Amino acid sequence: MSTRTFRIMVRGVFDGLTAEQRAELLAEAEEHDVLTAAFTPEGHLSYDLAARPAFTFRFQETGEAAEDILVATERAEEAARAWLTGRGYGYKNLRSSAEDLSQAPLGARQRRAARKNA
Repeated sequence: MSTRTFRIMVRGVFDGLTAEQRAELLAEAEEHDVLTAAFTPEGHLSYDLAARPAFTFRFQETGEAAEDILVATERAEEAARAWLTGRGYGYKNLRSSAEDLSQAPLGARQRRAARKNA
């Protein structure tokens, strides 16, 4: 059985931040810039608080079967909740989307390489 790679995005909105929390997030904004966002096992948080209070966590997980994506999504949501709650950040509208990369369509470069190797 082959290993499947899952990419999971957990999105939400910061809610009820204090002035101190907002200042803290703004001070760390460079680390969480959308342009440097990446899918990682521990989850990468990105936001642009100056533009809007939304955030996205990006997680990468693996599994053996297609059904494993459900468990991986639950773990990602729990990790996002734990990170936010652990820092005392209020949030709302938490939602997730997940993709099994083994089911993703091939890009043009990948199609050319597949034809070349066939």
